[in-house]
Amino acid sequence: MIAPNLRRPSTKSLIGGVIVMLAVLVTAAVSPAQAASATPASSRPAAKSGVATKPGVAAKRVTRKAASKAISGAKHKAVKRKRRSARNAARVDAIDDLTLRSNSVLVVDQDNGELVAIKNADTVMPIASLTKLMTALVVLDARLPLDEVLEIGPEDVDTERHTHSRLSVGTQLRRDEMLLLALMSSENRAAMALGRHYPGGRTAFIAAMNDRARALGMTKTRFADTAGLSNGSQSTARDLQHLIRAAHAKPLLRAYSTQPEADVTVKGRTLTFVNSNRLVRNTSSDWQIDLQKTGFTNEAGRCLIMHATVLSRRLMMVFLDSDGTMTRYADAARIRRQLERQARVGAKPVKVQDASVIGAAS
Repeated sequence: MIAPNLRRPSTKSLIGGVIVMLAVLVTAAVSPAQAASATPASSRPAAKSGVATKPGVAAKRVTRKAASKAISGAKHKAVKRKRRSARNAARVDAIDDLTLRSNSVLVVDQDNGELVAIKNADTVMPIASLTKLMTALVVLDARLPLDEVLEIGPEDVDTERHTHSRLSVGTQLRRDEMLLLALMSSENRAAMALGRHYPGGRTAFIAAMNDRARALGMTKTRFADTAGLSNGSQSTARDLQHLIRAAHAKPLLRAYSTQPEADVTVKGRTLTFVNSNRLVRNTSSDWQIDLQKTGFTNEAGRCLIMHATVLSRRLMMVFLDSDGTMTRYADAARIRRQLERQARVGAKPVKVQDASVIGAAS
């Protein structure tokens, strides 16, 4: 067989073939991901991740984010309001837990009758020198001449308790001076003399006191003397609010009971008498008191009645049978602070419930 006649390839052809083979190999080595990235975006299918590419869908996503943020902010504000309300409630609860030390208490707003504090208000007990406020009321009711001179007699000396007096037997003072000392300094002999220098004497005077009490609606009250030295002179905190109201209507009783001190000439000597109420005689006190009377015997304890203005509210305050010299005044201060705290937190006035609270003749 005759062999075919083969031509030897040229150098240029060999180089061209090598280049083609290298191109094929490079193309085969490119990864699918790289190939995809090299593909024009318009020719690639949408990704399976679900990412929106339409403008309307993107706008909805922004709106949802804004709404979520607004809801989160509203919830945060609501939580803050709830916490603030809880703090205020805790403050009011602390006020409700007020504990008064006097055994009988009644605090009433004179203008609207609202009970501010109450404890054992209907318990009958001796009222000591609070009696003198009724004595003064009956003196004014009788319209006896206030400039008439009265004399302290042996009958006016306390033979029951043997209390001290600076008005010795034979002392002569005008009726208005006796009235002032009985109310301001709780002078027993002055109160006894006022009852004795009455038409019909002391017996008629005491009868007039009890008649006046009944007329005022003081159904559980009885008076046995004009100074309050007898345990037979008894009343309740609720009854005494009627006496405060009646006495407060008399300008002279308001003035005399709240006078800090007075100089009185006794048998040629000038004596200074001071108010038995420390809140009144302390001229730096910021209490606004326009009627008051204190009282003390061992059986009655320390007593206090006042007509005072607190935060523009006219309050009738009664504290009976307090232990300790300062207890009655401290209770009055606690009531006042209660009202001031309620005003600061913006709470409605809270009545101190009878069951929950609460848990020198002067």
